Amino acid sequence: MISRLIQTCALGALLLSTSIVGAQATEKMPFDQWLKGFKVEATNAGVAPDAVERALSSVKPIPRVLELDRRQPEFMLTLWRYLEIYIPDSRIEKGKAMLKKHAKLLNEVEKKYGVPPRFLVAFWGVETDFGRNFGAFHMLSAVATLGHDARRADFFRQQLLAAVKLVGLGDVPVDVKSSWAGAMGNMQFIPTTFEAYAVDYDGDGRRDLWNNLGDAFASASNYLRKAGWQPDYTWGREVIVPKGFEWSIAGRHMKKSVADWQALGVRKVGGGDLPQADVMASVLVPAGASGPAFLVYDNFRTIMRWNSSELYAIAVGLLADSFIGLPGLSVAKPADAQMLKFTDISQMQRMLSKLGFDTGGIDGRAGPMTRGAIRAFQKSNNLPADGHPTFGLLERLRSGTSG
Repeated sequence: MISRLIQTCALGALLLSTSIVGAQATEKMPFDQWLKGFKVEATNAGVAPDAVERALSSVKPIPRVLELDRRQPEFMLTLWRYLEIYIPDSRIEKGKAMLKKHAKLLNEVEKKYGVPPRFLVAFWGVETDFGRNFGAFHMLSAVATLGHDARRADFFRQQLLAAVKLVGLGDVPVDVKSSWAGAMGNMQFIPTTFEAYAVDYDGDGRRDLWNNLGDAFASASNYLRKAGWQPDYTWGREVIVPKGFEWSIAGRHMKKSVADWQALGVRKVGGGDLPQADVMASVLVPAGASGPAFLVYDNFRTIMRWNSSELYAIAVGLLADSFIGLPGLSVAKPADAQMLKFTDISQMQRMLSKLGFDTGGIDGRAGPMTRGAIRAFQKSNNLPADGHPTFGLLERLRSGTSG
């Protein structure tokens, strides 16, 4: 007992030193040594020692996970390319079939949580292609690899602790596969989300997000409801904006009532009036002034609690709409639509900065500061000030055509 106490104290000191020194030290520490310290942390957090050992005994670092975590995409995905990837015709047709096949279960879940079936099936389709792709990485090893790595050590240590707890509870098998970042099951919950929101819908004693669609649909609904889903409203809709629209008020930063947008000339596709709904909304133009415009409601923001990408939320909304026969986009993809490379964005940032438009730095990302700089440049040159980076804008900057 004394020797075990000494060993535990030594490991506790090791773990404490890791926490004090910070994330940079964890990466320098050999993985096996770091894992020993983490086992003590998990035990001190109340996980039974046998559960900790069972969960972590076969864990090994996965170099490929770090490669994927550090991978820098070459291109900035456009709305058009994003929708091609996530809403192919085959997914629409399969989603309609799944909606019909699981109608009874989905309707029961809706009665309890208030999330319409078409949205649950849309999330399911986008996340795992209706259960076809759960991921190929040993989840515990993937999360441990990222927890040991310095870049996001604190976040993934939390994920690993939650995963170990879930193994101890019997919710998650020790050999379960996931995405490289540890997302699991039909709805791709990371461990902390699983721990907080997963539901044992059928009461069989286990929250099974792989083989039990009742648990999977209810868990997704539980998350969305607690994230703010409003049962009486949809996510948004495609709209048309009037000539002379003030593009600076487009974006999630600007919320107005539907009546206010109506007064500003925003209309349904086809020219009809907007619905008479007492809700706040924003206008988004994710492909710039030449692309489609969307009027989005609070449920759109709830979808972004699931995934913070505007393009993801639009894809989920449009896919859900397609299942009930709503028309696709009214604006066709331009023949010259091209994806900008991140090196193109960096070049754009440098040229804008040289002209006196503050982009907030040169990082190859079209963030709020860069879009603000683009908007200011566009205004100064009597262009539609949508803040959207395009090849046309890049060519204009390269040619020196500016006011």
